[in-house]
Amino acid sequence: MELVQSLVLLLWAVCSVSAGAESVHWDQFRGPNGAGIAAGFNPPLEIGIDRPAWETPLPAGKSSPVLWGDRIFLTGVREDRLVTLALDAKSGDVLWERLAPKVPLERVHRANSVAASTPCVDESRLYVYFGSYGLLCYDHAGQEQWSKPVPTPRSMYGVATSPILHGQQLILVLDDDANLSDSKLSRSKVIALNKMTGEPIWETPRPYNRGVWSSPMIWRHEDGADLVVLGNGRVYGYDPTTGAERWHVSGFAREPIAVPVAGDGRLYVSVSMQGGRGDAKLDPEPFWAAMLHFDRDGDGRIGRDEITKYFTMPFRPELPPSHPGFGLPLPTDPQARRKRQNDIFGWRDRNKDGFWTKEEFVADMKVGRGQPNLAAIRPGGRGDITGSHVDWNLRRGIPEIPSPLLHAGRLYLVRSGGILSCVNAQTGEIIYRERLGASGQYSASPVMANDHAYFISNKGVVTVVKCGDAFEVAHQAKLDRSVAATPALDRSSLYVRTDEALLAFRCSQRGVRGMETRPE
Repeated sequence: MELVQSLVLLLWAVCSVSAGAESVHWDQFRGPNGAGIAAGFNPPLEIGIDRPAWETPLPAGKSSPVLWGDRIFLTGVREDRLVTLALDAKSGDVLWERLAPKVPLERVHRANSVAASTPCVDESRLYVYFGSYGLLCYDHAGQEQWSKPVPTPRSMYGVATSPILHGQQLILVLDDDANLSDSKLSRSKVIALNKMTGEPIWETPRPYNRGVWSSPMIWRHEDGADLVVLGNGRVYGYDPTTGAERWHVSGFAREPIAVPVAGDGRLYVSVSMQGGRGDAKLDPEPFWAAMLHFDRDGDGRIGRDEITKYFTMPFRPELPPSHPGFGLPLPTDPQARRKRQNDIFGWRDRNKDGFWTKEEFVADMKVGRGQPNLAAIRPGGRGDITGSHVDWNLRRGIPEIPSPLLHAGRLYLVRSGGILSCVNAQTGEIIYRERLGASGQYSASPVMANDHAYFISNKGVVTVVKCGDAFEVAHQAKLDRSVAATPALDRSSLYVRTDEALLAFRCSQRGVRGMETRPE
């Protein structure tokens, strides 16, 4: 009898866990709590670009799709109007579109978009943030519930942070490049609103912090919960109910983008070096190889006459020179351009012969500001806990844009160039570091389901990697589309936003792994 009762209890527990996993919705950027992991989901492991379940054209934008039930929500910009859309997840049909109030659009970097922030959603409402306007709240049928204009923060590349939900609160980070150090006058802040009404609950100034492109997350641990927000050189922990600062950890570079992840009793925070470098030790070879794109006569040197108006000083040598994130271009003003040409050439032409050689270029490579950093932080500290609660730091292979994945005691980090690092989450030791066979930039953060991680390059190459201590590519496919948004998942589907459309890849209803079917 006791054995039967034990089996019944075990079955109940398994069913409860399964039901809970199936009820999880991809409700914000990178899904539940921004972790990028869908427990209990089984999307296809093989992606057939010639056979998506459906494909729906979209207005321009880089926000990632979110889901609740059978509805997909995302944003875009069409003819200088900000727009929110809802799609049917089964068919891809557009259910509704809503225009935001007409406002001047903020200036953004060419690699960014005025529709970069990802919405969040709960069982009854959708919450949308546009840096150019502010916040909008809709029900699932597209009826506006409330709106709240918010002054556009100044940002070097344009706004990209996304709102999150915590209980009855809608939380948003509003860091500003025009910030002041005085907390009473601080432009940078994190705010919490009543999600039902849009009314403010609390507001916390963030003096010394300038514009960032990361999104907040909730760190639940044995001592409670912290609201975690990256900032200028630091990561902060706040009381999510009051906004009061509890702790901070220093040692990060100026330009945080990734969302932290938590598990196994730690918080993991990653920020690359300013300019995107992921390794503390500089390898100058890729930078010189990138410079040779401007060697028009092919003599293996860069002459003064080759530093034309099309010249760009490389920051991210893994990208093509035509990419807006490749490096620092010369000024467009002719006089300023001539001055910059003379200045930058003189920096490296040490023997003043009118040419840069590889030796001269490499000898003057700058280390850069800050260091790349992946930090493992223990909970429970107060104040500055940099020296007391950081278990380890890793300064190699740190992504610039993609957020890390944490699964089964391992961290997975992909950086531009298609370099994947698998890291022991307890010790910070690198288990392996391998190339995915898909080069170029990576803007989409990886997601994971069914013990497999999905990595998508900006060129649209999807690489599916089996999780574990050994590097194993389960599948790779070329979408031949540009991808910057992070994909979304449901129980049987992978949704990928390209520059022009949203694509759904789905397991067959018969459950054949990796096969997609079109809707009837």
